[in-house]
Amino acid sequence: MLVWLAGCATVPPSAPDQICRVFEENDDWLDDAQEAEERWGIEVPILMAFMRHESSFRDDAKPPRTKLLWFIPWKRPSSAYGYAQATDEAWDEYRRSTGNRWADRDDFDDAADFIGWFSDASHRELDIPKDDPYRLYLAYHAGRGGYRRGTYSGNARLLETAKRVREKAERYARDLQRCS
Repeated sequence: MLVWLAGCATVPPSAPDQICRVFEENDDWLDDAQEAEERWGIEVPILMAFMRHESSFRDDAKPPRTKLLWFIPWKRPSSAYGYAQATDEAWDEYRRSTGNRWADRDDFDDAADFIGWFSDASHRELDIPKDDPYRLYLAYHAGRGGYRRGTYSGNARLLETAKRVREKAERYARDLQRCS
């Protein structure tokens, strides 16, 4: 039984910064990402840059635990989980909104669809262009309400992260042209 369960786990790509290698090692992922792009209008490089940053393509990623008395593992700061690091609340909203009630955060295709769905909603509600990974990521991290209130504006670390996500999306886009 344990051997069977271990066989179901997805191994993260060996070279996560090389998008062509990522898709070579996980051949279904390109189709899944393209389906999300077709459905929501968010380009594959943006979807993949979000996932690269959020989970390093680990299906079971969770935020690190906080420490009690500086060394005792304690609670996690949020319910974020899976490839997209979607919280329980956001994931439930996605499932209700899309009717995809069997979606799992640790399934790549569902996570790609979630990022596309969330980014499309950010485009519609916040007027963020669908090809602007910097602002889309700020809305993704802060939530649409937090983005609307500008909660990210004083957070230098988050602004730098959004810049890195944009740069990763740009690099993935260049690389995809060469390997397609």
